[in-house]
Amino acid sequence: MESIFHEKQEGSLCAQHCLNNLLQGEYFSPVELSSIAHQLDEEERMRMAEGGVTSEDYRTFLQPSGNMDDSGFFSIQVISNALKVWGLELILFNSPEYQRLRIDPINERSFICNYKEHWFTVRKLGKQWFNLNSLLTGPELISDTYLALFLAQLQQEGYSIFVVKGDLPDCEADQLLQMIRVQQMQRPKLIGEELAQLKEQRVQKTDLERVLEANDGSGMLDEDEEDLQRALALSRQEIDMEDEEADLRRAIQLSMQGTSRNISQDIPQTSGTHLTSEELRKRREAYFEKQQQQQQQDPPGPLTHPCEKPTTSSEALSSELGDAMSEEDMLQAAVTMSLETVRNNFKTEGKK
Repeated sequence: MESIFHEKQEGSLCAQHCLNNLLQGEYFSPVELSSIAHQLDEEERMRMAEGGVTSEDYRTFLQPSGNMDDSGFFSIQVISNALKVWGLELILFNSPEYQRLRIDPINERSFICNYKEHWFTVRKLGKQWFNLNSLLTGPELISDTYLALFLAQLQQEGYSIFVVKGDLPDCEADQLLQMIRVQQMQRPKLIGEELAQLKEQRVQKTDLERVLEANDGSGMLDEDEEDLQRALALSRQEIDMEDEEADLRRAIQLSMQGTSRNISQDIPQTSGTHLTSEELRKRREAYFEKQQQQQQQDPPGPLTHPCEKPTTSSEALSSELGDAMSEEDMLQAAVTMSLETVRNNFKTEGKK
Protein backbone atom coordinates (compact mmCIF):
# COMPACT_ATOMS: atom_id res chain seq x y z
CA MET A 1 0.00 0.00 0.00
CA GLU A 2 2.89 2.39 0.71
CA SER A 3 3.97 2.32 -2.92
CA ILE A 4 0.58 3.58 -4.14
CA PHE A 5 0.50 7.31 -4.86
CA HIS A 6 -2.52 8.90 -3.15
CA GLU A 7 -3.16 12.64 -2.94
CA LYS A 8 -5.54 13.70 -0.18
CA GLN A 9 -8.12 16.44 -0.53
CA GLU A 10 -6.96 20.07 -0.31
CA GLY A 11 -9.59 22.74 -0.76
CA SER A 12 -11.64 22.04 -3.90
CA LEU A 13 -8.74 20.68 -6.00
CA CYS A 14 -10.38 17.28 -6.43
CA ALA A 15 -9.81 17.39 -10.24
CA GLN A 16 -6.08 17.77 -9.70
CA HIS A 17 -6.07 14.92 -7.14
CA CYS A 18 -8.12 12.75 -9.49
CA LEU A 19 -5.65 13.18 -12.38
CA ASN A 20 -2.52 12.70 -10.25
CA ASN A 21 -3.94 9.60 -8.52
CA LEU A 22 -4.85 8.21 -11.92
CA LEU A 23 -1.38 8.82 -13.38
CA GLN A 24 0.31 7.90 -10.03
CA GLY A 25 2.42 11.01 -9.66
CA GLU A 26 2.43 14.79 -9.37
CA TYR A 27 1.74 15.38 -13.05
CA PHE A 28 -0.60 18.37 -12.82
CA SER A 29 -0.74 21.46 -10.64
CA PRO A 30 -3.56 24.02 -10.21
CA VAL A 31 -1.63 26.48 -12.39
CA GLU A 32 -1.37 24.02 -15.30
CA LEU A 33 -5.04 23.10 -15.06
CA SER A 34 -5.99 26.79 -14.91
CA SER A 35 -3.97 27.36 -18.08
CA ILE A 36 -5.91 24.60 -19.83
CA ALA A 37 -9.19 26.11 -18.58
CA HIS A 38 -8.28 29.59 -19.92
CA GLN A 39 -7.32 28.06 -23.28
CA LEU A 40 -10.70 26.35 -23.47
CA ASP A 41 -12.44 29.58 -22.54
CA GLU A 42 -10.66 31.45 -25.35
CA GLU A 43 -11.51 28.79 -27.94
CA GLU A 44 -15.15 28.88 -26.90
CA ARG A 45 -15.18 32.71 -27.02
CA MET A 46 -13.84 32.71 -30.57
CA ARG A 47 -16.51 30.28 -31.70
CA MET A 48 -19.23 32.33 -30.05
CA ALA A 49 -17.90 35.51 -31.66
CA GLU A 50 -18.54 34.04 -35.09
CA GLY A 51 -22.25 34.66 -34.50
CA GLY A 52 -21.59 38.31 -33.65
CA VAL A 53 -20.13 39.95 -30.60
CA THR A 54 -23.39 41.80 -30.05
CA SER A 55 -25.49 38.63 -29.91
CA GLU A 56 -27.21 37.53 -26.73
CA ASP A 57 -25.32 34.24 -26.67
CA TYR A 58 -21.97 35.96 -26.81
CA ARG A 59 -22.86 38.37 -24.01
CA THR A 60 -24.00 35.41 -21.91
CA PHE A 61 -20.75 33.58 -22.63
CA LEU A 62 -18.75 36.51 -21.28
CA GLN A 63 -20.01 35.64 -17.79
CA PRO A 64 -17.57 33.84 -15.39
CA SER A 65 -15.88 30.78 -16.89
CA GLY A 66 -17.68 27.46 -16.84
CA ASN A 67 -14.41 25.49 -16.98
CA MET A 68 -13.06 26.62 -13.57
CA ASP A 69 -13.85 28.81 -10.59
CA ASP A 70 -11.96 30.45 -7.75
CA SER A 71 -12.51 27.48 -5.43
CA GLY A 72 -10.36 25.18 -7.61
CA PHE A 73 -13.08 23.32 -9.45
CA PHE A 74 -12.33 22.22 -13.05
CA SER A 75 -14.79 20.91 -15.60
CA ILE A 76 -14.77 17.57 -17.39
CA GLN A 77 -13.45 19.41 -20.48
CA VAL A 78 -10.34 20.47 -18.55
CA ILE A 79 -9.78 16.92 -17.30
CA SER A 80 -10.33 15.47 -20.77
CA ASN A 81 -7.87 17.90 -22.39
CA ALA A 82 -5.33 17.23 -19.66
CA LEU A 83 -5.50 13.48 -20.36
CA LYS A 84 -5.11 14.02 -24.11
CA VAL A 85 -1.54 15.11 -23.39
CA TRP A 86 -0.89 11.47 -22.38
CA GLY A 87 -2.89 9.99 -25.23
CA LEU A 88 -5.81 9.07 -22.99
CA GLU A 89 -9.50 9.39 -23.82
CA LEU A 90 -12.64 9.48 -21.69
CA ILE A 91 -15.80 7.53 -22.63
CA LEU A 92 -19.04 7.78 -20.66
CA PHE A 93 -19.55 4.43 -18.93
CA ASN A 94 -23.35 4.31 -19.22
CA SER A 95 -23.53 5.66 -22.76
CA PRO A 96 -25.34 3.45 -25.30
CA GLU A 97 -22.20 3.19 -27.45
CA TYR A 98 -20.15 1.76 -24.59
CA GLN A 99 -22.92 -0.49 -23.25
CA ARG A 100 -23.23 -2.11 -26.68
CA LEU A 101 -19.60 -3.22 -26.35
CA ARG A 102 -20.56 -5.31 -23.30
CA ILE A 103 -17.12 -4.94 -21.75
CA ASP A 104 -16.67 -6.40 -18.27
CA PRO A 105 -15.46 -3.60 -15.93
CA ILE A 106 -12.74 -5.95 -14.64
CA ASN A 107 -11.10 -5.87 -18.07
CA GLU A 108 -10.73 -2.09 -18.03
CA ARG A 109 -7.79 -0.23 -16.47
CA SER A 110 -9.36 2.76 -14.74
CA PHE A 111 -12.45 4.89 -14.21
CA ILE A 112 -13.04 8.53 -13.35
CA CYS A 113 -16.16 9.29 -11.31
CA ASN A 114 -17.92 12.63 -10.75
CA TYR A 115 -20.78 13.74 -8.51
CA LYS A 116 -21.67 17.32 -7.61
CA GLU A 117 -18.32 18.74 -8.73
CA HIS A 118 -16.27 16.09 -6.95
CA TRP A 119 -13.87 13.92 -8.98
CA PHE A 120 -12.07 10.74 -7.99
CA THR A 121 -10.28 7.79 -9.63
CA VAL A 122 -10.79 4.04 -9.47
CA ARG A 123 -7.77 2.28 -10.95
CA LYS A 124 -6.32 -1.19 -11.36
CA LEU A 125 -2.77 -1.56 -10.06
CA GLY A 126 -1.14 -4.87 -10.76
CA LYS A 127 -3.97 -7.39 -10.48
CA GLN A 128 -6.10 -5.54 -7.94
CA TRP A 129 -8.51 -2.62 -8.00
CA PHE A 130 -8.26 0.42 -5.71
CA ASN A 131 -10.54 3.33 -4.91
CA LEU A 132 -8.19 6.37 -4.91
CA ASN A 133 -10.77 8.91 -3.71
CA SER A 134 -8.94 11.94 -2.30
CA LEU A 135 -11.53 12.20 0.47
CA LEU A 136 -10.29 8.90 1.95
CA THR A 137 -7.38 8.63 4.35
CA GLY A 138 -5.74 6.10 2.00
CA PRO A 139 -6.33 3.74 -0.95
CA GLU A 140 -9.29 1.40 -0.57
CA LEU A 141 -8.93 -2.16 -1.92
CA ILE A 142 -11.84 -3.31 -4.14
CA SER A 143 -12.24 -6.97 -4.96
CA ASP A 144 -12.99 -8.10 -8.54
CA THR A 145 -16.39 -9.44 -7.50
CA TYR A 146 -17.30 -6.14 -5.78
CA LEU A 147 -16.13 -3.80 -8.59
CA ALA A 148 -19.27 -4.11 -10.77
CA LEU A 149 -21.50 -3.71 -7.70
CA PHE A 150 -19.47 -0.67 -6.59
CA LEU A 151 -19.87 1.06 -9.98
CA ALA A 152 -23.58 0.23 -10.09
CA GLN A 153 -24.01 1.72 -6.62
CA LEU A 154 -22.27 4.94 -7.73
CA GLN A 155 -24.56 5.21 -10.74
CA GLN A 156 -27.58 4.75 -8.50
CA GLU A 157 -26.35 7.58 -6.26
CA GLY A 158 -26.14 9.91 -9.28
CA TYR A 159 -22.46 9.68 -10.20
CA SER A 160 -21.25 10.12 -13.74
CA ILE A 161 -18.65 7.46 -14.58
CA PHE A 162 -16.08 7.72 -17.36
CA VAL A 163 -13.90 4.92 -18.67
CA VAL A 164 -10.26 5.89 -19.29
CA LYS A 165 -9.06 4.46 -22.58
CA GLY A 166 -5.40 4.31 -23.57
CA ASP A 167 -2.08 3.27 -22.05
CA LEU A 168 -1.38 4.75 -18.66
CA PRO A 169 2.22 5.73 -17.84
CA ASP A 170 4.26 3.14 -15.96
CA CYS A 171 4.43 3.46 -12.20
CA GLU A 172 6.20 1.71 -9.35
CA ALA A 173 3.00 0.56 -7.65
CA ASP A 174 1.74 -1.19 -10.81
CA GLN A 175 5.04 -3.03 -11.27
CA LEU A 176 5.20 -4.11 -7.62
CA LEU A 177 1.59 -5.27 -7.43
CA GLN A 178 2.07 -7.36 -10.58
CA MET A 179 4.25 -9.65 -8.42
CA ILE A 180 2.40 -9.60 -5.10
CA ARG A 181 -1.15 -9.17 -3.87
CA VAL A 182 -2.02 -7.02 -0.89
CA GLN A 183 -4.58 -7.52 1.82
CA GLN A 184 -6.38 -4.75 3.66
CA MET A 185 -7.41 -5.54 7.23
CA GLN A 186 -9.17 -2.21 7.83
CA ARG A 187 -10.88 0.00 5.30
CA PRO A 188 -9.80 3.67 5.21
CA LYS A 189 -12.14 6.28 6.59
CA LEU A 190 -13.29 9.57 5.17
CA ILE A 191 -10.98 12.44 6.12
CA GLY A 192 -13.80 14.35 7.82
CA GLU A 193 -14.81 11.25 9.74
CA GLU A 194 -11.23 10.67 10.92
CA LEU A 195 -10.88 14.30 11.99
CA ALA A 196 -14.17 14.11 13.89
CA GLN A 197 -13.04 10.88 15.55
CA LEU A 198 -9.69 12.40 16.52
CA LYS A 199 -11.46 15.47 17.90
CA GLU A 200 -13.82 13.25 19.89
CA GLN A 201 -10.87 11.26 21.24
CA ARG A 202 -9.14 14.49 22.29
CA VAL A 203 -12.32 15.68 24.01
CA GLN A 204 -12.73 12.33 25.79
CA LYS A 205 -9.07 12.39 26.81
CA THR A 206 -9.43 15.92 28.15
CA ASP A 207 -12.57 14.95 30.10
CA LEU A 208 -10.81 11.87 31.47
CA GLU A 209 -7.81 13.95 32.54
CA ARG A 210 -10.14 16.40 34.29
CA VAL A 211 -11.87 13.53 36.12
CA LEU A 212 -8.56 11.98 37.13
CA GLU A 213 -7.22 15.33 38.33
CA ALA A 214 -10.42 15.93 40.29
CA ASN A 215 -10.23 12.45 41.83
CA ASP A 216 -6.56 12.92 42.70
CA GLY A 217 -7.27 16.28 44.25
CA SER A 218 -10.24 14.97 46.27
CA GLY A 219 -8.20 11.96 47.33
CA MET A 220 -5.47 14.24 48.60
CA LEU A 221 -8.03 16.39 50.35
CA ASP A 222 -9.59 13.30 51.95
CA GLU A 223 -6.21 12.11 53.18
CA ASP A 224 -5.33 15.56 54.51
CA GLU A 225 -8.71 15.81 56.18
CA GLU A 226 -8.27 12.40 57.82
CA ASP A 227 -4.84 13.39 59.09
CA LEU A 228 -6.27 16.63 60.43
CA GLN A 229 -9.11 14.80 62.15
CA ARG A 230 -6.69 12.38 63.78
CA ALA A 231 -4.46 15.23 64.92
CA LEU A 232 -7.47 17.11 66.35
CA ALA A 233 -8.66 13.96 68.15
CA LEU A 234 -5.24 13.43 69.71
CA SER A 235 -5.05 17.11 70.62
CA ARG A 236 -8.47 16.94 72.29
CA GLN A 237 -7.40 13.84 74.20
CA GLU A 238 -4.25 15.57 75.36
CA ILE A 239 -6.20 18.69 76.36
CA ASP A 240 -8.78 16.60 78.22
CA MET A 241 -5.99 14.69 79.91
CA GLU A 242 -4.22 17.86 80.88
CA ASP A 243 -7.48 19.34 82.20
CA GLU A 244 -8.19 16.18 84.17
CA GLU A 245 -4.66 16.12 85.51
CA ALA A 246 -4.84 19.81 86.45
CA ASP A 247 -8.18 19.28 88.22
CA LEU A 248 -6.73 16.35 90.14
CA ARG A 249 -3.69 18.38 91.11
CA ARG A 250 -5.87 21.26 92.32
CA ALA A 251 -8.12 18.94 94.34
CA ILE A 252 -5.18 17.22 95.96
CA GLN A 253 -3.47 20.54 96.60
CA LEU A 254 -6.58 21.88 98.33
CA SER A 255 -6.85 18.69 100.34
CA MET A 256 -3.19 18.95 101.29
CA GLN A 257 -3.63 22.55 102.33
CA GLY A 258 -6.60 21.72 104.58
CA THR A 259 -4.88 18.67 106.12
CA SER A 260 -1.62 20.54 106.63
CA ARG A 261 -3.41 23.32 108.52
CA ASN A 262 -5.07 20.78 110.83
CA ILE A 263 -1.99 18.70 111.42
CA SER A 264 0.43 21.64 111.79
CA GLN A 265 -1.37 22.61 115.01
CA ASP A 266 -0.41 19.32 116.72
CA ILE A 267 2.51 17.87 114.80
CA PRO A 268 5.67 19.68 113.74
CA GLN A 269 6.55 19.54 110.07
CA THR A 270 9.64 17.48 109.26
CA SER A 271 11.43 17.23 106.01
CA GLY A 272 12.68 13.97 104.68
CA THR A 273 13.10 11.82 101.67
CA HIS A 274 9.87 11.11 99.69
CA LEU A 275 8.81 7.47 100.07
CA THR A 276 7.40 5.33 97.36
CA SER A 277 3.94 3.89 97.66
CA GLU A 278 5.37 0.45 98.33
CA GLU A 279 7.54 1.69 101.18
CA LEU A 280 4.62 3.59 102.62
CA ARG A 281 2.44 0.47 102.53
CA LYS A 282 5.09 -1.62 104.27
CA ARG A 283 5.55 0.95 107.05
CA ARG A 284 1.81 1.14 107.61
CA GLU A 285 1.60 -2.65 107.89
CA ALA A 286 4.51 -2.66 110.38
CA TYR A 287 2.82 0.03 112.46
CA PHE A 288 -0.52 -1.78 112.66
CA GLU A 289 1.19 -5.10 113.51
CA LYS A 290 3.06 -3.36 116.35
CA GLN A 291 -0.17 -1.83 117.62
CA GLN A 292 -1.89 -5.23 117.66
CA GLN A 293 1.02 -6.79 119.59
CA GLN A 294 0.94 -4.04 122.22
CA GLN A 295 -2.82 -4.42 122.70
CA GLN A 296 -2.41 -8.21 123.21
CA GLN A 297 0.48 -7.81 125.74
CA ASP A 298 -0.65 -4.76 127.82
CA PRO A 299 -3.75 -4.87 130.09
CA PRO A 300 -6.34 -2.15 129.67
CA GLY A 301 -5.11 1.05 131.35
CA PRO A 302 -7.04 3.51 133.45
CA LEU A 303 -9.60 5.63 131.88
CA THR A 304 -8.39 8.94 130.67
CA HIS A 305 -9.47 12.11 132.33
CA PRO A 306 -12.32 13.75 130.58
CA CYS A 307 -10.30 16.87 130.10
CA GLU A 308 -7.39 15.11 128.51
CA LYS A 309 -7.18 15.01 124.76
CA PRO A 310 -7.30 11.42 123.43
CA THR A 311 -4.45 10.27 121.31
CA THR A 312 -5.66 9.80 117.71
CA SER A 313 -4.39 7.19 115.29
CA SER A 314 -2.97 9.96 113.07
CA GLU A 315 -0.98 11.40 115.95
CA ALA A 316 0.28 7.96 116.90
CA LEU A 317 1.19 7.19 113.29
CA SER A 318 2.98 10.52 112.93
CA SER A 319 4.85 9.95 116.20
CA GLU A 320 5.83 6.46 115.11
CA LEU A 321 7.09 7.40 111.72
CA GLY A 322 8.92 10.48 113.11
CA ASP A 323 11.10 12.24 110.64
CA ALA A 324 10.78 9.47 108.04
CA MET A 325 7.79 11.09 106.38
CA SER A 326 5.03 13.61 106.92
CA GLU A 327 1.40 13.64 105.99
CA GLU A 328 2.23 15.90 103.04
CA ASP A 329 4.66 13.27 101.77
CA MET A 330 1.93 10.67 101.89
CA LEU A 331 -0.42 12.85 99.90
CA GLN A 332 2.33 13.65 97.39
CA ALA A 333 2.95 9.92 96.88
CA ALA A 334 -0.77 9.36 96.30
CA VAL A 335 -0.80 12.17 93.72
CA THR A 336 2.18 10.64 91.89
CA MET A 337 0.46 7.25 91.69
CA SER A 338 -2.76 8.84 90.35
CA LEU A 339 -0.90 10.78 87.66
CA GLU A 340 1.03 7.68 86.56
CA THR A 341 -2.23 5.74 86.24
CA VAL A 342 -3.79 8.54 84.10
CA ARG A 343 -0.75 8.72 81.81
CA ASN A 344 -0.74 4.94 81.29
CA ASN A 345 -4.45 5.02 80.35
CA PHE A 346 -3.81 7.86 77.88
CA LYS A 347 -0.93 6.01 76.20
CA THR A 348 -3.11 2.88 75.86
CA GLU A 349 -5.91 4.90 74.20
CA GLY A 350 -3.40 6.56 71.84
CA LYS A 351 -2.06 3.22 70.60
CA LYS A 352 -5.58 2.00 69.83
